[in-house]
Amino acid sequence: MVIESFCTKDTFELGKQIGMTAKSGEVYCLNGDLGTGKTVFTQGFAEGLNVSEQVNSPTFTILQEYTDGRLPFYHFDVYRLEESEEMEEIGYLDYFYGDGVCLIEWADQIKELLPKERIEIQIKKDLTKGFEYRNIDINRKEKIENGVNYENISS
Repeated sequence: MVIESFCTKDTFELGKQIGMTAKSGEVYCLNGDLGTGKTVFTQGFAEGLNVSEQVNSPTFTILQEYTDGRLPFYHFDVYRLEESEEMEEIGYLDYFYGDGVCLIEWADQIKELLPKERIEIQIKKDLTKGFEYRNIDINRKEKIENGVNYENISS
């Protein structure tokens, strides 16, 4: 599913709507170039989860945990990750397969570690449509019945 965002508020509101419907155990993989609005989307997502704390990009800590919302929210930013072993050191499997919801900024950096079932969100600028315009593509990667093959299924 592709959604157009014409301003920062649109991106925030989309994140909020998705956060309001997020379920325990879901992993959201957020990708896009610098300055595309990943953190704005994440802030909206956190508001949709009723997180009361200020949410900023955890670039220097890899992971921020928020437990005051309707679900535990685990916000990863793997932009500065040097080796995937750093994810193992923080026990990423407990978060990915735990009782909360994960959102991973720059998720393509750890593609080999991501669960097969996940929601992928790609944010892209298109300056021909305006400085604040964003094209937001949302796809659910979901297991097919036999448990072996996977395909993209739009949310």
